[in-house]
Amino acid sequence: MKMVFVVYSQAADADILSALKQGGMKGYTKLDKARGEGCETEPKLRTHTWPGENTVIFSVMEDSEVDQMTALIRNLKQTHPRAGIKGFILPMEEII
Repeated sequence: MKMVFVVYSQAADADILSALKQGGMKGYTKLDKARGEGCETEPKLRTHTWPGENTVIFSVMEDSEVDQMTALIRNLKQTHPRAGIKGFILPMEEII
């Protein structure tokens, strides 16, 4: 199993979340109002200087589902270039 971890601009939340669900994401945990700096977009720090915030999605899936999800995330990066979408795939050792 794998943990798919996706970070993106809150401004694109409806489109990104909908696409992830349609792409096969069954269960997830969503964290709103995340702050941070990346390499491809402006910082999202919820300040006057650096307004904006991010959303973080965690989803666990079978190894067989990961290729489809990574292809979807790559496509979302192309169709939403200003959303700062980053996807991370982590090993999932155990669910308790």
